[in-house]
Amino acid sequence: MTTNKHKGSSFDTFLEAEKLLEATEAIAIKRIIAYELEKSMKKKHISKIEMAAKMHTSRSALDRLLDPTNTSITLSTLAKAAHFLGKKLHISLK
Repeated sequence: MTTNKHKGSSFDTFLEAEKLLEATEAIAIKRIIAYELEKSMKKKHISKIEMAAKMHTSRSALDRLLDPTNTSITLSTLAKAAHFLGKKLHISLK
């Protein structure tokens, strides 16, 4: 069996070497969260205005939460959104 002499490092290793891994992971996680929240809102027929009111926040704050590129959100905001959509927020460190 021969080995591939052109095989390089993993993409994560590359991102780590370029000091981009943390930011890339944060954006990926935020995209998933935003997608899941919007999907749940659509499924439950909850508008952004209604969701913001239930969370006791502004529509612009909700827009920041649903913006897949905005990674500066608080755990409190995530927990409120999950609660009003009938979801539980589960965070783990590995």
